[in-house]
This record gives sequence, C-alpha cells and structure tokens, in this order.
Amino acid sequence: MIDIDNKIVHRDIFQKCFICDICKCKGACCVEGDSGAPLEQAEVDKINEILPLIYHRLTDEGKSVIDREGISMIDIEGELTTTIFGEKGACVFTQYSKDGIAYCEIEKAWEEGIVDFRKPISCHLYPIRVKKYSSFDAVNYNVWDICKDAVILGNEKQVKIFEFLKEPLIRKYGEEWYKEACIAAKYLEENPE
Repeated sequence: MIDIDNKIVHRDIFQKCFICDICKCKGACCVEGDSGAPLEQAEVDKINEILPLIYHRLTDEGKSVIDREGISMIDIEGELTTTIFGEKGACVFTQYSKDGIAYCEIEKAWEEGIVDFRKPISCHLYPIRVKKYSSFDAVNYNVWDICKDAVILGNEKQVKIFEFLKEPLIRKYGEEWYKEACIAAKYLEENPE
C-alpha cells in the first residue's frame, strides 16, 4: 500500500495493466452485479437536478423503477448506489447502442452538452473502487471476471491502471495528487519487491 495524501493506494493500481475493451465486454459493468454504482450524496442531488433533462432518454424499465423507487438506493452493504433493475442488476441509467453495448445515458447526455455532470465518479474510476474511512480513502483495484479482456488489452499495450484512469483520478483527487501518484509508480517500478 502507498499513502498519497491520506489516500491509501493498493500497489496493483501502479503495477497491473488495464484498458477497457467495451467491444468485448459489451458494457457488462453497467448491467451486472448485486448493487448499482456507488454514489456520493452530492451526486444524488446532481442527478436528481438533471433528471428532467435525461428522463425521456432512459429505457421504459429504467423510468418505471425511478418512478417507484427513485434514482438511488441503499445496497445490502449499507452503501448509497444507483437503483438497479432486472435479473442481472442493470443500473437505471443504462441504455443500449444498436450493436448491444450498454452505456450510461448520463454520460451520453454530457457528451452531447445536454448536462454538466459526466457520470458518478465511481463509474468513471472503474475498476478502481474507493472506500472512505474517517481519516483516509482506501483506493483499491476491483478484480472482476467480466473485465478479463480489459486486462488482456492492458497487458498487450502495457498500460497500468493508474495511467488508464488518469482523467478520473485527476477529477477525484486533483492534478497534484496525480503527479504524486506518478512519482510513486516510478519508485515502485525501480524498487520491485
């Protein structure tokens, strides 16, 4: 573990390779699992604010669940997450491309300039998962078999997790923190255990 400004970062983030290969996984992380995407309360507030701008773009099933249960829920571990539906646990904001790839309708609306919020930071950071504690954040690599093609592609291109996730890491912790992370990565590369 590496401590960067009270963010305790697992070494795997600096040492393991990863590049999302959405053409192979078809966006499975949006539709599989026993809970939705982890949310911060400020994100719930923001999503509720932009909901009128994107509601008509959601699936009928997603709209129906939002109408009954809202956009967020408390999962089995007591965490605040997006609401889910269906057999596999699809996020209510999941939509599908013509070729069957799941994508986030919030992010699509952001790309089109309709909303000013990209998507929950937990989604942007995936496969990193952040767990907040009273005095620090635990920053870990969430290994999931649906991402095996992302590991293969990352290894082929030799792109480490922290490199692949540069933009969301900066969004979460800032430029200076990311510079420190790069220094830590270089140190670990030069001093392998």
